[in-house]
Amino acid sequence: MSAARRASSRTALLAVTSAAVAALTLSACSSGGTSGGGGDTNFVAGGNGIDSVAQGKRAEAPELSGETIDGKQLSTADYKGKILVINVWGSWCPPCRAEAKNFQTVYEDVKDQGVEFVGINTRDTSTTPAKAFEKEYGVTYPSLYDPTGKQMLRFEKGTLNPQAIPSTLVIDREGRIAARALTPLSEETLRGMIKPVLAEK
Repeated sequence: MSAARRASSRTALLAVTSAAVAALTLSACSSGGTSGGGGDTNFVAGGNGIDSVAQGKRAEAPELSGETIDGKQLSTADYKGKILVINVWGSWCPPCRAEAKNFQTVYEDVKDQGVEFVGINTRDTSTTPAKAFEKEYGVTYPSLYDPTGKQMLRFEKGTLNPQAIPSTLVIDREGRIAARALTPLSEETLRGMIKPVLAEK
C-alpha cells in the first residue's frame, strides 16, 4: 500500500471514529438515550421529572455486581433490606458534575436511616478521571466501574430502567424499582424521591 493510500485510509478511519465519538457525546448527558421498550411499566410520571411506581406494582431490580473504581468487588445483592439509590454518571458529563455534591450531602444525611448509595461510572476510558471526580466532589460511596454500559443493560426493557447519563433509581427494601429520574437532581428533588420509599413499611 502506498504512503498516500495509507494516509487516506488513516484520515477516513479518524473521521469515522470522530463521528462515533460525537454521536456518543450527543446521546449522553441528555434525557434521551436507549429506548425503554414496550410493555406496561405501571409508572406514574411526575411533573418534576420523577417517574414512580406504586408499592405493589414494582419490577424487580437486577443484581449489579463487579469491580468498583477503587478495585474492590461490589454486589447490590448485599444491600437487600435497605433502600438503595443508584446513580449513573460519568466524569465527562457536566450535569453529573452539577449534581455530585447534592448526592454526597443527601447520602450523609440518610445513610443512618437504612439508605445506601451506589454509583455506576460509565463511558470513562479509565478509572483515573472517575477517581479524580470523586475526590473533587467529596464522593464517599462506592461506584461500579462500567465503561461500556453493561450494568445498565441488566435492567429489563419496559421497567424504569436507566436510559440516560445521568440517571437515578431508588430501589426499595424488597429490591424493587420504586422511582427513576433521567435528569440531574437537586438536593430537594433527590430527597423527594427517597422520602416516600423511606416511609414505607
